[in-house]
Amino acid sequence: MHGENDDITTAAASTDPAQGLAAVRALRTLADRLEEVQVGNAREQGWSWQAIAEVLGISRQAVHQKHSTPKGH
Repeated sequence: MHGENDDITTAAASTDPAQGLAAVRALRTLADRLEEVQVGNAREQGWSWQAIAEVLGISRQAVHQKHSTPKGH
């Protein structure tokens, strides 16, 4: 995974828009996955939707809507 992170870092700094934009997409995907894991972790530890929303800087409704329904895994 370390090599993949180096690739993203290099692409993010590229002057080639195709590489830079691909890095943006990869970082968004990574952030979404990390958010999903950490929201699940917080819920398992008894955090309220409001507490999670406050840390993420979004509305309770937004975090609840995004994470409250199973994703069909």
